[in-house]
Amino acid sequence: MADGYVIEVSSQTAGIVVRDARGYQFFAASHLFDRLEGQIFRNAREAERAARRLLTGQSMQMAS
Repeated sequence: MADGYVIEVSSQTAGIVVRDARGYQFFAASHLFDRLEGQIFRNAREAERAARRLLTGQSMQMAS
């Protein structure tokens, strides 16, 4: 199982998630995704969904 993943949305690099004891922590690669900075997700797919919702302007249920 990988310890980190690059998260891309609509051909944009949103950031990376890195696994630790709490889950996958998000590190934003662009100011567009700053709201996700430092958040913990259960898995990389959950982080990707959050980044996609943020980019499309949908309301977000914040994870921690």
